[in-house]
Amino acid sequence: MKKFLFAASFTLAFFAVLPAPSFAANEAADETTFEKTLANGLRVIVKEDHRAPTVVHMVWYRAGAMDEKDGTSGVAHALEHLMFKGTKTLKAGEFNKRVAEAGGRDNAFTSLDYTAYFQIVPKAALPEMMQLEADRMANLLLTPEEFASEIQVVMEERRLRTEDNPEARVYESLHAAAFTAHPYRRPIIGWMDDLKNMTWQDARDWYRAWYAPNNAYVVVAGDVDHQTVFKLAEQTYGKHKAQPLPPRKPQNEPQQQGTRRITVKAPAQLPYILMAWKAPKLADIDQDREPYALQVLSALLDGNDAARFPKRLVRSEKLAQSAGSGYDATVRGETMFLLAGQPAAGKTVAELETALQAEMRRIQEEGVTEEELKRVKTQTIAAQVYKRDSLMAQAMEIGQSEASGVSWRDLDKLIDKIRSVTPAEVQSVAKKYFTDDTLTVAVLDPQPIDKTAKPKSAQSEFAARPH
Repeated sequence: MKKFLFAASFTLAFFAVLPAPSFAANEAADETTFEKTLANGLRVIVKEDHRAPTVVHMVWYRAGAMDEKDGTSGVAHALEHLMFKGTKTLKAGEFNKRVAEAGGRDNAFTSLDYTAYFQIVPKAALPEMMQLEADRMANLLLTPEEFASEIQVVMEERRLRTEDNPEARVYESLHAAAFTAHPYRRPIIGWMDDLKNMTWQDARDWYRAWYAPNNAYVVVAGDVDHQTVFKLAEQTYGKHKAQPLPPRKPQNEPQQQGTRRITVKAPAQLPYILMAWKAPKLADIDQDREPYALQVLSALLDGNDAARFPKRLVRSEKLAQSAGSGYDATVRGETMFLLAGQPAAGKTVAELETALQAEMRRIQEEGVTEEELKRVKTQTIAAQVYKRDSLMAQAMEIGQSEASGVSWRDLDKLIDKIRSVTPAEVQSVAKKYFTDDTLTVAVLDPQPIDKTAKPKSAQSEFAARPH
């Protein structure tokens, strides 16, 4: 993952140059993965992998920053912090303590599309983890005192990850400029003014609105029997009742009518440029073709050291210190194709922008070679083999795909779709989507750095907490 692609409050980045890897070709997903829906609407997905006595247990809520309203940005992420406080049966901090005592580790992350919580534990501890997670799904205790303390932690997290990070500020500003109506214009961590004015009732209302079994799904991957997991889910999560969910109204972005440009001034050593074009997401895994071609295009530009950007702009022409691309086809909302980079010493942002655009025009005019495509496809397949060794990666793959509306049953199709992309399709999307009318450009104008300022401590209060 390239540094420029991390949003200020992303625990996980969404902009991968390749599609989410699927299961190995010789181990079909439908032979090792099982699903059951409980009476209350909770879906339980189990991926059996018996190579080690370990289990990953994840709970995904289909509620993220895109479901927030203006004035309460950041409430999804704030509640994620508060979920580690007490419940009717657990004291504050006891959740983490119980996981650690079981020999495991846990954390959580909030995105534009969802909020997820996980534990990685010895398989014998799975029943306890399911009981703990089911408990805080319905019995979280939110108090003004706990909220007042934790919102300060969230604000400090915003200062360190966004306001003191020039590239993160550029990323945040670009999204605020590129999207005018769509909720992706708001940062996941929230605007500082919204955080300052947030109340504990805002967090409580969010919890009551979205944290319901019929708005969640559980993913378990590891050395388990799926029937046993289904029974445990009935005994724990099955106790909670389904509840009405708030309506989700369309918030479609109006068609962009011309290039948008913004400049961000911040203390930094080097300038930086981030360019974004509106692009289609994956809506129909069988019928769509363009998202796969765009994924291949991103990988051709920045998939490895032999890709066009590092080979030409960084090493050959020495125009850039770094240059990269990013595109995510699997989102709930709308998506963009990104190019970004830092100019090399003695070069300007304008020169780098011209060079980035020139590489895209070269593909538009000359196309790509079969050799380039073969390299990208080989790299994609290799990623699947490596993916098999990580239970967390397998669970993440299922959870993230389901959050975007792509069924885990269709994950293996992604590889076949990538294999089928042709040079003509790559050239076609390059011509179609990279026009000035849909372009937004954000530039970092570096300001002098205050050398007398004291450095921020890496061991800040929020760094030690789940986030």
